[in-house]
Amino acid sequence: MFVKLEPGDKFLGELPFIRDEVQYNLLHLITEQEGSYCVRTEDGKVLFAQTPGYNGWLWIARDVPADQEKGLLEELVHQLGSHPLPGISAAPHAAYHFASVYSRSNDFRYFTKMAMESYACPALHRPHLVKGSAGMATLGDVDTIAEFLSGFEQEAFGRTVEAESQIEAASGLVKKGGLYVWRLDGEIVSMANIAHRAPRHGRINAVFTPIKQRRKGYAGAVVAAVSEQLLAEGLTPMLYADLSNPASNKAYRTIGFVPAGQISEMTFSPNSA
Repeated sequence: MFVKLEPGDKFLGELPFIRDEVQYNLLHLITEQEGSYCVRTEDGKVLFAQTPGYNGWLWIARDVPADQEKGLLEELVHQLGSHPLPGISAAPHAAYHFASVYSRSNDFRYFTKMAMESYACPALHRPHLVKGSAGMATLGDVDTIAEFLSGFEQEAFGRTVEAESQIEAASGLVKKGGLYVWRLDGEIVSMANIAHRAPRHGRINAVFTPIKQRRKGYAGAVVAAVSEQLLAEGLTPMLYADLSNPASNKAYRTIGFVPAGQISEMTFSPNSA
């Protein structure tokens, strides 16, 4: 039987989930969002959370036997019913098993959209000899940040958007106070954002460097600066990286990020489409 998963649920703070917490860190944010759909089994061994319009995130405890897992996934799919679900994000085996059950039940097909590695940085190796310095973004930087967000959307999600359409989002990130930039001679050459603070981790996202400024260490330097801030707050920095981008994965490992488990993002579509 599935029951409501509340923000700060006790099972999010117990060892079985904490062992996988970096990999499933986004569950903390989703449970906090108004209108999200969040459920768990009564024993807390299966957690599911979804922000409307986005993939659901599924965690299954490591000690759940394979035969029991299949029954629980069938029960979860039944619980979801006609609830709109564009896809699922989970560890590769869990994502595949859920996608198989869900697609068979709804006459859908599924495919892997992205494979990500989750990383945590328990000890920072700050890079040296990188020219420039880090600082908080200001409202005077909004036009540049909008251009960077446009580039990030294209590279991360394959969506072509005009920089002008990202002005509001850029302004919001600056005002929220988590956006850091790396400046060289007054020019912004890279950025990284503190997206969310969970009980034990701070999640970093929106890491972007324009093509002409790459391979100079700027991304690693600004992520290191953000990580230093989170570590000073008593939080372990973490992030997700697209495995199809070896350069970014290498940059994160170089400054102290260690792999903590892969996530497969799978997408559903009707067989009739």
